[in-house]
Order: sequence, then structure tokens, then C-alpha cells
Amino acid sequence: MTISLQFTNITVNDVDEALGFYRDALGLEVRNDVSSGGFRWVTLGTDAQPGLGIVLSEPHAGRSQAQGDAIQELLTKGSLPMLVFASDDLDKTFEAVRASGAEVLQEPKDQGWGPRDCAFRDPSGNHLRISQAS
Repeated sequence: MTISLQFTNITVNDVDEALGFYRDALGLEVRNDVSSGGFRWVTLGTDAQPGLGIVLSEPHAGRSQAQGDAIQELLTKGSLPMLVFASDDLDKTFEAVRASGAEVLQEPKDQGWGPRDCAFRDPSGNHLRISQAS
């Protein structure tokens, strides 16, 4: 049996604003852009992981009002799970993301537990770490 991750979701306040970060600063490619019921989902990907889709959507997209409100509250607090990306050139990636105006939480640094990484907040406040790929 083989199993792999096909999609992961990143909840954002504004899909267009998030595209400026994930597509333009991180270099992910738009794979699908779907509107339904007044909401929009955009799936991004990378050639490095062709079977993985990263879906950007707003808190209320595809959810009940109560569920969307709860997720919006967590997003506003910066309490949604951290995302970790890998880059083959951490310094170049860091400079591209910093140039986008993203909030820098940590410049590239060697960590005592192994990786060299940096950290940002996306425009919605999601915490992202980027590690040097081994």
C-alpha cells in the first residue's frame, strides 16, 4: 500500500493578497482557481512535488458560519498550525520573501536541533518556517 499527501489547506483572509505571497514571493505555481457559492479556492503547487496541491481559501469557504467564525478567530490570533517549507537556497528564498514585505520573524539561522531555517508571517498572519533542504 502506498499513501501520500495530495492536498493541504492554508486558510487566508484574502486569496488575492495571499497569491502575492505564495505565488510571487515563494514561487509556487497556480494549478487551479475555482469559484463557488461566493467563495474561491486557489490550488498552488511546485514541480518539486507535482502530486501535492496547496489550497488557499478563506475561513468561511465550504464551511458553516459557526465553523468559519471559529477558524477566523484562530487565524486572527495567529493560532493556526505553522507551515514548514523547504528550499534548496535558503538565503535566496529569504531575500525574495523579505522583499515582498512579509513580516520577518527570524532571519536564516543554524538551529541546534539540525536545520538552518528562517521564519515569516504571511499577509494573513500564518506562521511559516523555511528550512534549507538537505
